[in-house]
Amino acid sequence: MTNSSKKDNDLSNIWTKRFIAAAIIQGAIIVVLTAFLIVSQMSFLKPEISRVIASGGAGTWFTFGYFMYIVVGVIGIAVSAIFYHYTEEVLNKQLYYRKNKIAKGLAWSHFLLMNIGIVAAAGLFMYAGYAGGSAMLPETVGGKGFDAGQVHEILAPFVEPIAAAVLVLLIGVTLGGIGFLFVNYHKLKSPT
Repeated sequence: MTNSSKKDNDLSNIWTKRFIAAAIIQGAIIVVLTAFLIVSQMSFLKPEISRVIASGGAGTWFTFGYFMYIVVGVIGIAVSAIFYHYTEEVLNKQLYYRKNKIAKGLAWSHFLLMNIGIVAAAGLFMYAGYAGGSAMLPETVGGKGFDAGQVHEILAPFVEPIAAAVLVLLIGVTLGGIGFLFVNYHKLKSPT
């Protein structure tokens, strides 16, 4: 095997591998978070996360952030790997060549902004949801007995940072889509 073909072999499916690794890491994060929530539910977290979720209201922010993280942070990133696999393996268009700086930049933007955006957005949603939801619960179960107006004061500072994080996520996904179209509808050199 020549040096050139060995290098091509090492770099084939590089973006597929990156996105799969990211999906695995994101999956591990949600597993650790879930384990923490279950253990804390049974021991030290007061009020319990189950009460916050069951009470609705601000607690739904927590629920939304949790499922958003699973759907976008784990499943969405894994699905992105399928698009890169299609490009790199099926269409045999590699994104690592120096002449493909635009495609490579778009792929990096997709990777970084999507991962950063989902962690920030979902994390802020969950934190704000727990803080607001727990404050609405009665003091007898560890809450503060706040009304909706008081809880709004807790949630309000999170609205703009969450919107900014979602925007970062959306920009990343959009740039990835543009990169996918750029690579698949322009003539790029294949590794052969």
